[in-house]
Amino acid sequence: MDVKKFVPWNWFNKEEEEAGKPMPFAREEKQILSPLQQLHSEMDRIFDQTFKGFGLAQFGFGKASAAELFKPTLDLSASEKQYTVSVEVPGVDEKDIQLEIVDDTLVIKGEKKQETESKDNSFYRIERSYGSFRRVLSLPEDADRENVSAAFKKGVLTVTIPRKPSQKAEVKRVEIKSAS
Repeated sequence: MDVKKFVPWNWFNKEEEEAGKPMPFAREEKQILSPLQQLHSEMDRIFDQTFKGFGLAQFGFGKASAAELFKPTLDLSASEKQYTVSVEVPGVDEKDIQLEIVDDTLVIKGEKKQETESKDNSFYRIERSYGSFRRVLSLPEDADRENVSAAFKKGVLTVTIPRKPSQKAEVKRVEIKSAS
């Protein structure tokens, strides 16, 4: 049994690097902070981590950019034979989505275009998001990059990535000589 198949892969490693988020415990510059500044900094970090992904930047929590506000949600699953990535992109046409594989990275990008506004209507509130989006996923070592397929149905993009068969580790016996 191959244990690697059960270990979760960090699919979001490249996306987090691209977003410029610091690695945990990394310090950009060495500076001496007062205990109060350290507490403030730690509280900011805790709130950023807690509310990450909830879209609460509009309320002042977190430091989400405009691009992060329209970041399509996705589901990742794996079976013995393949990985499946399902991305929700409601209101986006199939022709407005691009799927690329660059080295060990899967890039899903596109644009949700705003429909032409009617001059007769007065809008009191617009909650729908429009604009470009980009998701960057790190592919596992056993992903077969040559045979990736994608399908689009009812606002959901489903990307299927076959898994390469695991290679059996070659066992080589090493002779032990006695030291005289």
